[in-house]
Amino acid sequence: MKSVKSVQSVVKNLMPYNSIYKADLFANQTIIVTGGGSGIGRCTAHELAALGAHVVLLGRSIDKLEAVQAEIIEDGGDASWHSLDLREESAVVETIKKIVAERGRIHHLVSNAGGQYPTPLAKITANGFDSVIRNNLHSHFYICRETFNQSMQQHGGSIVTMTADHWGGMPNMAHSGAARAGTLNLTQTMAVEWAPNGVRANAVAPGWIASSGLDTYEDPGFRKMIKNMHREVPLQRLAEESEVSAAITFLLSPGAAFVSGQCIAIDGAAPCNTRNFPLKPHDKSQSFDGFHRAVRPKILDED
Repeated sequence: MKSVKSVQSVVKNLMPYNSIYKADLFANQTIIVTGGGSGIGRCTAHELAALGAHVVLLGRSIDKLEAVQAEIIEDGGDASWHSLDLREESAVVETIKKIVAERGRIHHLVSNAGGQYPTPLAKITANGFDSVIRNNLHSHFYICRETFNQSMQQHGGSIVTMTADHWGGMPNMAHSGAARAGTLNLTQTMAVEWAPNGVRANAVAPGWIASSGLDTYEDPGFRKMIKNMHREVPLQRLAEESEVSAAITFLLSPGAAFVSGQCIAIDGAAPCNTRNFPLKPHDKSQSFDGFHRAVRPKILDED
């Protein structure tokens, strides 16, 4: 684990991240972002750091965590990291203990980490099912429980979990859909049980996002589907990572002080597409790309 307070955070008055929120929104606050080494987690970590937070990046890949920490410091922000397997309860318990010892308290938690692979339901093995459930449900449970028990139970705070567009099922990803639905229910339960401790808990449900995770899928048929997904979205495009980060940031902010137990969908109205109303191709949807270090997925530019 490394922690660096950059002198640039004193020198620079403005961060290059183009957030819609005020610059000192999370000044002097500690925010954990799991899966902070890539994709939506990386983008969210940058925005929160740009708004004054000390961001604690959690994930498995030390190289990725170090790279994102270096980016944040270069931009004038403050970040540290811990490498662990979020699916392992003991590792989560010990990591939260270290963070509390180093930072004093945890103000907010973004439980973002997860992952899955496409497979028809009938072909999912027991090991495959267990692995994805642990990745996308157990990890949320462990990190949220320990953050509450070791910090938020006493000090309060807010939690945002990551679910997905699982409404009506997730064909070819049944294991992930089951886990994501479970995460939402877990989040709603947290919102009730932990409210007396001053804790709010909400979720975000991204639809199809132009994030680095798209490049991890190798199946040719699935990759072809990815390139055409925008045609099934009423807004006729994929979302930017910063559009998800903006929703997460709102839910953590004082502006959402009376919002708890809810899920914000960032999906361009895709679940509303019943196929009974033909979607018309258009370019009228204006995207918000506030992330100055965003990297476009290579798959979207393949022939």
